Amino acid sequence: MLNLSTKFQGCNKCKKWKKWQLFHATDFQSLMYPCFIFCNILGIFPYKINGSTFETSKQRYILPTVVLCILCIYELEVLYEIDIARTIKFKGVPKTLERNCFYILGNFIAVITYILSGRRMHLLQTIMNISSKLPTNSYQKLSRLIHAKDIFGFIYLIGLTMFYCYTLDFDNWHRVFVPYLNLLVFQMDMLYMNCVCVLKACFKRIDDNLINLQKHVINDEPYLPKRIYYERRNPLLLMKLNVLKKQHLVISDTVQMLNMIFCLQLLATTVMTFAELTFNMYFYIVHWRSGTLTNHLDNEIYDIYLLVIMIYYSIKIGLIVWACETGKNQAMNIGTTVHDLLNYISDAQIKNELQLFSLQIMHRRNAFSAKSFVMDATLLTAIVGNVTTYVLILLQFLFTTPLCNGGLAINGTQIAF
Repeated sequence: MLNLSTKFQGCNKCKKWKKWQLFHATDFQSLMYPCFIFCNILGIFPYKINGSTFETSKQRYILPTVVLCILCIYELEVLYEIDIARTIKFKGVPKTLERNCFYILGNFIAVITYILSGRRMHLLQTIMNISSKLPTNSYQKLSRLIHAKDIFGFIYLIGLTMFYCYTLDFDNWHRVFVPYLNLLVFQMDMLYMNCVCVLKACFKRIDDNLINLQKHVINDEPYLPKRIYYERRNPLLLMKLNVLKKQHLVISDTVQMLNMIFCLQLLATTVMTFAELTFNMYFYIVHWRSGTLTNHLDNEIYDIYLLVIMIYYSIKIGLIVWACETGKNQAMNIGTTVHDLLNYISDAQIKNELQLFSLQIMHRRNAFSAKSFVMDATLLTAIVGNVTTYVLILLQFLFTTPLCNGGLAINGTQIAF
């Protein structure tokens, strides 16, 4: 009996391992597991999952509260030393502006993340409930993207952190909080992107059901007398349409909730991405023009760091825009499928129901946005164009002023970055 119970426990462990296996998600929890783990490590996941329910944990609120207080005090001190006391001096206005943007926007995202923890928990609970109807193969397809980007992105940032800490000369507090802000912003952006991908899969599920309904209407032949056939078929079609309408309404409400909760974070992330790409590209071109792109190890390390940072921000904003753009297109495809289905339906009652569904789709603008900024390809094009414009303006400024490297001096001591 003891051996049997031991084997039974071992089987349970195997099942649990299969449930959480990477790239083979079976539900919302296993899909979001890496993201939740990394958020928990950073102290921005003050919840516990009891079965299929998110619950607030007062104990888990202690760590983020303490970290946020220390972070705010440190950031205020750094900004005071940069802008008022001038004990931290940068060579050139561009570097001062870049550091101000990073500290202010990073700390703003940290504060917003803490304040909206409760509303974010309700959002995750809603998405979990909605996505419970998705088939297993949809979760597996999503997990290949979501698990890969969450894990490799986190590892990429950890490597960047180690590079940052051990090659650039900063005080210990700076080595802790700057990488922490980078990781926090990254995880919140990835959480948003994951939610967008799940909602996109939910829209695709509705579209697939409508296409299957259309195939059923086209291929179905009335073997029974016509009157009896339509009396049996019409209530079934109406019931399916009503279910799909309700699902679409709930998902659309969730999209609006997602936009409301993440709008300030997305605005800050977009501005931070724009600023970092602009200034880092400027610093790299300045090094190239001034002839500092030489074989000296310090210059090479700094230039590699600039390139890695630009690649990171470019890939991150590209992934977010791609998810939002494809999610919006998937929601729009439902309207096209409804209109196609109208062409094959002759029953007046079903036509009326489809027209009501079409009006509902038109009135619910399922675009992933941050206030007035829609996260789509237009925004990405605007960012690229504006970055190029501002770099050219800064270079024009460079030709009329002394060269400004990205150097930093603290208490009169020159530091490499």
